Amino acid sequence: MSSRLHVLALAPYCDGLDVGEAWCAHQWIANLSRYARVTLLTLRRDGQVPASRQLPNVEVVEWDERLGSQRFSRLSSMLKPSYLGFYIEERRWIASALSRAMKFDIAHQFTPIALRYPTPLAEFQIPYVIGPLGGSLDTPPGFAAECRSSAWYTHLRRLDHWRLRRDPTLRRSYARAAAVLGVAPYVGELLQHASPRRFEVISELGIDRLAPARHPSGTGTVLRLVHVGRAVRTKGLRDAVRALARLPDDVSAHLDVAGQGEELPTCKELARSLGVADRITFHGQVSRETVETLYSTADAFLFPSFREPSGSVVFEALRHGLPVITTDRGGPGFVVDQSCGIRVPAVDPDQLAADLADAITRLARDPGLMLRYAEGARERIASIGLWDNKIQWLLDLYSQVFGSSHCHDLKEVI
Repeated sequence: MSSRLHVLALAPYCDGLDVGEAWCAHQWIANLSRYARVTLLTLRRDGQVPASRQLPNVEVVEWDERLGSQRFSRLSSMLKPSYLGFYIEERRWIASALSRAMKFDIAHQFTPIALRYPTPLAEFQIPYVIGPLGGSLDTPPGFAAECRSSAWYTHLRRLDHWRLRRDPTLRRSYARAAAVLGVAPYVGELLQHASPRRFEVISELGIDRLAPARHPSGTGTVLRLVHVGRAVRTKGLRDAVRALARLPDDVSAHLDVAGQGEELPTCKELARSLGVADRITFHGQVSRETVETLYSTADAFLFPSFREPSGSVVFEALRHGLPVITTDRGGPGFVVDQSCGIRVPAVDPDQLAADLADAITRLARDPGLMLRYAEGARERIASIGLWDNKIQWLLDLYSQVFGSSHCHDLKEVI
Protein backbone atom coordinates (compact mmCIF):
# COMPACT_ATOMS: atom_id res chain seq x y z
CA MET A 1 0.00 0.00 0.00
CA SER A 2 1.74 3.17 -1.16
CA SER A 3 0.15 5.33 1.56
CA ARG A 4 1.59 3.27 4.40
CA LEU A 5 3.65 5.00 7.03
CA HIS A 6 7.37 4.63 6.26
CA VAL A 7 9.47 3.96 9.36
CA LEU A 8 13.27 3.95 9.36
CA ALA A 9 14.21 1.44 12.07
CA LEU A 10 17.66 1.25 13.68
CA ALA A 11 18.80 -1.80 15.65
CA PRO A 12 22.43 -2.98 15.69
CA TYR A 13 21.31 -6.50 16.50
CA CYS A 14 18.00 -7.90 15.24
CA ASP A 15 17.63 -11.67 15.40
CA GLY A 16 14.48 -13.62 16.14
CA LEU A 17 16.57 -16.74 16.77
CA ASP A 18 18.66 -15.06 19.48
CA VAL A 19 17.77 -13.86 22.98
CA GLY A 20 17.92 -10.53 24.78
CA GLU A 21 17.70 -7.25 22.93
CA ALA A 22 18.38 -8.81 19.51
CA TRP A 23 15.19 -10.85 19.98
CA CYS A 24 13.30 -7.83 21.33
CA ALA A 25 14.27 -5.71 18.33
CA HIS A 26 13.13 -8.48 15.98
CA GLN A 27 9.75 -8.71 17.73
CA TRP A 28 9.13 -4.97 17.57
CA ILE A 29 10.09 -4.70 13.91
CA ALA A 30 8.31 -7.87 12.78
CA ASN A 31 5.08 -6.77 14.42
CA LEU A 32 5.39 -3.16 13.26
CA SER A 33 5.94 -4.31 9.68
CA ARG A 34 2.41 -5.74 9.64
CA TYR A 35 1.07 -2.19 9.73
CA ALA A 36 3.79 0.03 8.27
CA ARG A 37 6.52 0.04 5.66
CA VAL A 38 9.79 -0.52 7.53
CA THR A 39 13.38 -0.01 6.41
CA LEU A 40 15.79 -1.59 8.89
CA LEU A 41 19.47 -0.78 9.41
CA THR A 42 21.27 -3.55 11.31
CA LEU A 43 24.39 -5.72 11.68
CA ARG A 44 24.85 -9.37 10.75
CA ARG A 45 26.88 -11.58 13.09
CA ASP A 46 28.87 -14.61 11.98
CA GLY A 47 26.55 -17.58 11.60
CA GLN A 48 23.39 -15.51 11.97
CA VAL A 49 20.46 -16.11 9.66
CA PRO A 50 20.30 -12.74 7.85
CA ALA A 51 17.60 -10.38 9.04
CA SER A 52 16.48 -10.04 5.42
CA ARG A 53 15.48 -13.72 5.48
CA GLN A 54 13.87 -13.51 8.91
CA LEU A 55 11.88 -10.38 8.04
CA PRO A 56 10.56 -10.83 4.50
CA ASN A 57 8.22 -7.82 4.77
CA VAL A 58 11.01 -5.45 5.80
CA GLU A 59 13.53 -3.62 3.59
CA VAL A 60 16.78 -4.63 5.31
CA VAL A 61 20.18 -2.98 5.03
CA GLU A 62 22.82 -5.15 6.73
CA TRP A 63 26.51 -4.76 7.44
CA ASP A 64 28.79 -7.50 8.68
CA GLU A 65 29.79 -7.12 12.32
CA ARG A 66 33.49 -6.32 12.49
CA LEU A 67 34.41 -6.21 16.15
CA GLY A 68 31.71 -8.02 18.09
CA SER A 69 33.65 -10.93 19.53
CA GLN A 70 31.47 -13.63 21.10
CA ARG A 71 34.39 -14.84 23.18
CA PHE A 72 33.42 -12.63 26.12
CA SER A 73 29.67 -12.50 25.56
CA ARG A 74 28.68 -10.76 28.80
CA LEU A 75 31.31 -8.05 28.35
CA SER A 76 30.50 -7.63 24.66
CA SER A 77 26.77 -7.40 25.33
CA MET A 78 27.39 -4.59 27.81
CA LEU A 79 30.04 -2.55 25.96
CA LYS A 80 29.04 -3.38 22.35
CA PRO A 81 32.44 -2.84 20.69
CA SER A 82 30.79 -2.98 17.26
CA TYR A 83 28.49 -0.04 17.93
CA LEU A 84 30.90 2.69 16.82
CA GLY A 85 31.32 1.04 13.41
CA PHE A 86 27.56 0.60 13.13
CA TYR A 87 27.00 4.25 14.07
CA ILE A 88 29.34 5.38 11.29
CA GLU A 89 27.79 3.07 8.69
CA GLU A 90 24.20 4.04 9.46
CA ARG A 91 25.02 7.75 9.53
CA ARG A 92 26.65 7.45 6.10
CA TRP A 93 23.70 5.44 4.73
CA ILE A 94 21.07 7.87 6.05
CA ALA A 95 22.92 10.86 4.56
CA SER A 96 23.14 9.10 1.21
CA ALA A 97 19.48 8.06 1.27
CA LEU A 98 18.31 11.60 2.02
CA SER A 99 20.55 13.01 -0.71
CA ARG A 100 18.74 10.67 -3.11
CA ALA A 101 15.41 12.14 -1.97
CA MET A 102 14.39 8.99 -0.09
CA LYS A 103 11.51 9.86 2.27
CA PHE A 104 10.86 8.60 5.79
CA ASP A 105 7.88 9.67 7.87
CA ILE A 106 9.44 8.59 11.17
CA ALA A 107 12.69 7.09 12.41
CA HIS A 108 12.92 4.87 15.45
CA GLN A 109 16.06 3.57 17.17
CA PHE A 110 14.76 0.49 19.01
CA THR A 111 18.08 -0.68 20.41
CA PRO A 112 20.59 -0.65 22.08
CA ILE A 113 18.47 -0.75 25.22
CA ALA A 114 21.22 0.74 27.40
CA LEU A 115 21.23 4.52 27.76
CA ARG A 116 24.93 4.94 26.93
CA TYR A 117 24.65 4.82 23.12
CA PRO A 118 23.97 7.97 21.04
CA THR A 119 22.03 7.93 17.79
CA PRO A 120 23.06 9.47 14.45
CA LEU A 121 19.42 10.46 13.93
CA ALA A 122 20.10 13.66 15.88
CA GLU A 123 22.08 14.92 12.87
CA PHE A 124 19.18 14.71 10.40
CA GLN A 125 15.83 16.36 9.84
CA ILE A 126 13.78 13.21 10.44
CA PRO A 127 11.51 13.17 13.51
CA TYR A 128 12.60 10.23 15.64
CA VAL A 129 11.86 8.09 18.68
CA ILE A 130 14.40 6.26 20.86
CA GLY A 131 13.70 3.18 22.97
CA PRO A 132 12.47 1.42 24.96
CA LEU A 133 15.59 2.12 27.03
CA GLY A 134 16.65 0.36 30.21
CA GLY A 135 19.69 -0.62 32.23
CA SER A 136 21.79 1.65 34.48
CA LEU A 137 19.77 0.62 37.54
CA ASP A 138 21.93 0.82 40.65
CA THR A 139 22.17 -1.73 43.44
CA PRO A 140 20.54 -0.42 46.64
CA PRO A 141 23.30 0.55 49.11
CA GLY A 142 21.99 -1.92 51.70
CA PHE A 143 22.87 -4.83 49.38
CA ALA A 144 26.33 -3.63 48.36
CA ALA A 145 28.18 -5.86 50.84
CA GLU A 146 26.62 -8.99 49.31
CA CYS A 147 27.20 -7.90 45.70
CA ARG A 148 30.96 -7.38 45.73
CA SER A 149 31.60 -10.42 43.54
CA SER A 150 30.08 -8.74 40.47
CA ALA A 151 32.31 -8.61 37.38
CA TRP A 152 34.43 -5.46 37.21
CA TYR A 153 32.83 -4.20 34.02
CA THR A 154 29.36 -4.08 35.59
CA HIS A 155 30.56 -1.08 37.58
CA LEU A 156 30.88 0.85 34.30
CA ARG A 157 27.16 1.53 34.65
CA ARG A 158 28.14 4.36 36.97
CA LEU A 159 29.65 6.17 34.00
CA ASP A 160 26.20 6.34 32.38
CA HIS A 161 25.02 8.84 34.99
CA TRP A 162 28.06 11.05 34.39
CA ARG A 163 27.72 10.89 30.60
CA LEU A 164 24.04 11.86 30.69
CA ARG A 165 25.18 15.09 32.36
CA ARG A 166 28.41 15.75 30.44
CA ASP A 167 28.52 13.98 27.05
CA PRO A 168 27.21 16.46 24.44
CA THR A 169 26.63 13.81 21.76
CA LEU A 170 24.60 11.61 24.09
CA ARG A 171 22.64 14.52 25.53
CA ARG A 172 21.85 15.83 22.04
CA SER A 173 20.52 12.40 21.04
CA TYR A 174 17.87 12.55 23.74
CA ALA A 175 17.17 16.28 23.67
CA ARG A 176 16.38 16.26 19.94
CA ALA A 177 14.23 13.13 19.99
CA ALA A 178 10.52 13.72 19.62
CA ALA A 179 9.93 11.01 22.23
CA VAL A 180 12.07 8.74 24.39
CA LEU A 181 10.68 5.46 25.69
CA GLY A 182 11.81 3.70 28.87
CA VAL A 183 11.07 0.28 30.33
CA ALA A 184 10.11 1.79 33.71
CA PRO A 185 9.70 5.23 35.32
CA TYR A 186 13.23 5.18 36.76
CA VAL A 187 14.60 5.64 33.20
CA GLY A 188 12.85 9.00 32.97
CA GLU A 189 14.54 10.07 36.21
CA LEU A 190 17.95 9.11 34.80
CA LEU A 191 17.27 11.12 31.63
CA GLN A 192 16.25 14.33 33.39
CA HIS A 193 19.64 15.96 32.77
CA ALA A 194 19.39 15.14 29.05
CA SER A 195 16.08 17.05 28.85
CA PRO A 196 14.02 14.85 26.49
CA ARG A 197 10.95 16.56 25.04
CA ARG A 198 8.67 13.67 25.90
CA PHE A 199 9.12 10.50 27.93
CA GLU A 200 6.81 7.47 27.92
CA VAL A 201 6.98 4.14 29.74
CA ILE A 202 6.58 0.86 27.87
CA SER A 203 8.39 -2.44 28.33
CA GLU A 204 10.62 -3.70 25.54
CA LEU A 205 9.02 -7.12 26.06
CA GLY A 206 5.82 -8.53 24.65
CA ILE A 207 3.79 -11.70 24.26
CA ASP A 208 1.82 -13.14 21.36
CA ARG A 209 -0.93 -14.75 23.44
CA LEU A 210 -1.99 -15.60 26.97
CA ALA A 211 -1.48 -19.06 28.42
CA PRO A 212 -4.64 -21.18 28.87
CA ALA A 213 -6.80 -19.79 31.66
CA ARG A 214 -6.17 -21.28 35.08
CA HIS A 215 -6.20 -20.08 38.66
CA PRO A 216 -3.87 -20.83 41.54
CA SER A 217 -5.70 -23.15 43.86
CA GLY A 218 -4.80 -21.32 47.04
CA THR A 219 -6.68 -24.03 48.90
CA GLY A 220 -3.99 -26.69 49.28
CA THR A 221 -2.02 -27.31 52.43
CA VAL A 222 1.18 -26.07 50.78
CA LEU A 223 1.53 -22.81 48.83
CA ARG A 224 3.57 -23.58 45.71
CA LEU A 225 5.94 -20.76 44.76
CA VAL A 226 8.26 -20.59 41.76
CA HIS A 227 11.39 -18.52 41.04
CA VAL A 228 12.85 -18.46 37.51
CA GLY A 229 16.04 -16.72 36.44
CA ARG A 230 19.82 -16.71 36.45
CA ALA A 231 21.14 -17.49 39.92
CA VAL A 232 23.02 -14.24 40.59
CA ARG A 233 22.80 -12.15 43.74
CA THR A 234 20.70 -9.36 42.26
CA LYS A 235 17.84 -11.73 41.32
CA GLY A 236 16.93 -12.07 45.00
CA LEU A 237 17.04 -15.86 45.33
CA ARG A 238 19.02 -15.59 48.56
CA ASP A 239 16.32 -13.30 49.94
CA ALA A 240 13.60 -15.75 48.93
CA VAL A 241 15.37 -18.53 50.87
CA ARG A 242 15.62 -16.30 53.94
CA ALA A 243 11.94 -15.43 53.62
CA LEU A 244 10.90 -19.10 53.78
CA ALA A 245 12.76 -19.41 57.07
CA ARG A 246 10.70 -16.52 58.50
CA LEU A 247 7.24 -17.89 57.72
CA PRO A 248 4.93 -18.43 60.69
CA ASP A 249 4.17 -21.99 61.77
CA ASP A 250 0.69 -22.00 60.21
CA VAL A 251 2.02 -21.19 56.70
CA SER A 252 3.48 -23.98 54.58
CA ALA A 253 5.17 -23.11 51.32
CA HIS A 254 7.40 -24.85 48.80
CA LEU A 255 9.68 -23.01 46.37
CA ASP A 256 10.68 -24.41 42.97
CA VAL A 257 13.82 -22.74 41.61
CA ALA A 258 14.69 -22.91 37.90
CA GLY A 259 18.00 -21.47 36.77
CA GLN A 260 21.74 -21.89 37.07
CA GLY A 261 24.46 -19.50 38.20
CA GLU A 262 27.15 -18.55 40.67
CA GLU A 263 24.66 -17.90 43.48
CA LEU A 264 23.22 -21.42 43.52
CA PRO A 265 25.77 -23.09 45.88
CA THR A 266 25.40 -20.20 48.33
CA CYS A 267 21.61 -20.51 48.30
CA LYS A 268 21.70 -24.28 48.75
CA GLU A 269 24.01 -23.96 51.75
CA LEU A 270 21.87 -21.14 53.16
CA ALA A 271 18.75 -23.31 52.84
CA ARG A 272 20.47 -26.08 54.77
CA SER A 273 21.73 -23.77 57.50
CA LEU A 274 18.29 -22.17 57.95
CA GLY A 275 16.52 -25.52 58.04
CA VAL A 276 14.40 -24.98 54.91
CA ALA A 277 16.20 -27.25 52.45
CA ASP A 278 13.19 -29.57 52.42
CA ARG A 279 10.97 -26.68 51.29
CA ILE A 280 13.02 -25.81 48.19
CA THR A 281 13.67 -27.77 45.00
CA PHE A 282 16.64 -26.47 43.03
CA HIS A 283 16.04 -27.68 39.47
CA GLY A 284 19.09 -25.99 37.94
CA GLN A 285 19.09 -25.31 34.20
CA VAL A 286 15.95 -26.80 32.72
CA SER A 287 14.18 -26.94 29.36
CA ARG A 288 11.61 -24.42 28.22
CA GLU A 289 8.96 -27.11 28.55
CA THR A 290 9.89 -27.69 32.19
CA VAL A 291 9.72 -23.96 32.94
CA GLU A 292 6.24 -23.80 31.43
CA THR A 293 5.20 -26.75 33.60
CA LEU A 294 6.53 -25.02 36.72
CA TYR A 295 4.52 -21.92 35.89
CA SER A 296 1.36 -23.90 35.20
CA THR A 297 1.53 -25.83 38.50
CA ALA A 298 2.51 -22.94 40.79
CA ASP A 299 0.26 -20.81 42.97
CA ALA A 300 2.41 -17.66 42.82
CA PHE A 301 5.64 -16.27 41.38
CA LEU A 302 8.32 -15.12 43.83
CA PHE A 303 10.86 -12.82 42.17
CA PRO A 304 12.50 -10.35 44.58
CA SER A 305 15.11 -9.02 42.15
CA PHE A 306 16.40 -5.67 43.39
CA ARG A 307 18.24 -4.61 40.21
CA GLU A 308 15.99 -5.68 37.38
CA PRO A 309 15.59 -3.09 34.61
CA SER A 310 12.88 -5.09 32.82
CA GLY A 311 12.09 -8.64 33.95
CA SER A 312 11.00 -11.00 31.18
CA VAL A 313 10.17 -13.73 33.69
CA VAL A 314 7.56 -11.46 35.28
CA PHE A 315 5.86 -11.23 31.88
CA GLU A 316 5.92 -15.03 31.68
CA ALA A 317 4.40 -15.42 35.13
CA LEU A 318 1.62 -12.94 34.43
CA ARG A 319 0.93 -14.65 31.11
CA HIS A 320 0.18 -17.77 33.15
CA GLY A 321 -2.11 -15.87 35.50
CA LEU A 322 0.23 -16.08 38.49
CA PRO A 323 0.12 -13.53 41.32
CA VAL A 324 3.60 -11.99 41.62
CA ILE A 325 5.61 -11.06 44.71
CA THR A 326 8.44 -8.74 43.69
CA THR A 327 10.22 -5.53 44.67
CA ASP A 328 9.07 -2.01 43.91
CA ARG A 329 12.15 -1.27 41.77
CA GLY A 330 12.87 -1.27 38.05
CA GLY A 331 10.76 -3.08 35.49
CA PRO A 332 8.96 -5.47 37.87
CA GLY A 333 7.98 -2.52 40.04
CA PHE A 334 6.23 -1.00 37.03
CA VAL A 335 4.77 -4.11 35.44
CA VAL A 336 3.30 -5.48 38.68
CA ASP A 337 0.64 -3.20 40.12
CA GLN A 338 -1.92 -3.58 42.89
CA SER A 339 -4.20 -5.59 40.61
CA CYS A 340 -1.86 -8.54 40.14
CA GLY A 341 0.62 -8.82 42.98
CA ILE A 342 2.53 -7.49 45.95
CA ARG A 343 5.52 -5.16 45.68
CA VAL A 344 7.86 -4.69 48.63
CA PRO A 345 10.75 -2.25 49.18
CA ALA A 346 14.34 -3.38 48.76
CA VAL A 347 16.31 -1.53 51.41
CA ASP A 348 18.56 -4.25 52.83
CA PRO A 349 18.57 -8.07 53.02
CA ASP A 350 16.99 -8.30 56.48
CA GLN A 351 14.12 -5.98 55.63
CA LEU A 352 13.52 -7.64 52.25
CA ALA A 353 13.34 -11.14 53.73
CA ALA A 354 10.89 -9.97 56.39
CA ASP A 355 8.62 -8.21 53.89
CA LEU A 356 8.71 -11.18 51.51
CA ALA A 357 7.67 -13.49 54.35
CA ASP A 358 4.77 -11.15 55.14
CA ALA A 359 3.68 -11.13 51.48
CA ILE A 360 3.80 -14.93 51.24
CA THR A 361 1.79 -15.16 54.44
CA ARG A 362 -0.87 -12.81 53.06
CA LEU A 363 -1.36 -14.98 49.99
CA ALA A 364 -1.37 -18.23 51.94
CA ARG A 365 -4.01 -16.98 54.39
CA ASP A 366 -6.29 -15.32 51.84
CA PRO A 367 -7.36 -17.53 48.88
CA GLY A 368 -9.73 -14.77 47.75
CA LEU A 369 -6.82 -12.35 47.39
CA MET A 370 -4.90 -14.97 45.42
CA LEU A 371 -7.84 -15.39 43.06
CA ARG A 372 -8.19 -11.63 42.52
CA TYR A 373 -4.49 -11.32 41.77
CA ALA A 374 -4.66 -14.25 39.35
CA GLU A 375 -7.47 -12.60 37.41
CA GLY A 376 -5.66 -9.27 37.53
CA ALA A 377 -2.46 -10.87 36.22
CA ARG A 378 -4.05 -11.87 32.93
CA GLU A 379 -5.77 -8.51 32.55
CA ARG A 380 -2.57 -6.61 33.28
CA ILE A 381 -0.39 -8.52 30.85
CA ALA A 382 -3.04 -8.36 28.13
CA SER A 383 -3.12 -4.59 28.51
CA ILE A 384 0.62 -3.89 28.49
CA GLY A 385 2.12 -7.04 26.98
CA LEU A 386 0.19 -8.32 23.96
CA TRP A 387 2.05 -7.31 20.82
CA ASP A 388 -1.08 -6.16 19.00
CA ASN A 389 -1.82 -3.75 21.85
CA LYS A 390 1.78 -2.56 22.04
CA ILE A 391 2.00 -1.82 18.32
CA GLN A 392 -1.31 0.04 18.40
CA TRP A 393 0.10 2.07 21.30
CA LEU A 394 3.23 2.82 19.26
CA LEU A 395 1.25 3.86 16.20
CA ASP A 396 -0.88 6.13 18.37
CA LEU A 397 2.30 7.66 19.77
CA TYR A 398 3.64 8.28 16.28
CA SER A 399 0.39 10.02 15.42
CA GLN A 400 0.39 12.15 18.60
CA VAL A 401 4.03 13.13 18.33
CA PHE A 402 4.22 13.91 14.63
CA GLY A 403 0.64 14.86 13.84
CA SER A 404 -1.45 14.37 10.73
CA SER A 405 1.04 16.25 8.56
CA HIS A 406 3.62 13.50 9.17
CA CYS A 407 1.47 10.43 9.77
CA HIS A 408 -1.21 8.99 7.54
CA ASP A 409 -4.51 7.83 9.00
CA LEU A 410 -3.15 4.94 11.01
CA LYS A 411 -6.54 3.31 11.44
CA GLU A 412 -6.78 3.01 7.68
CA VAL A 413 -3.27 1.58 7.54
CA ILE A 414 -4.18 -1.03 10.14
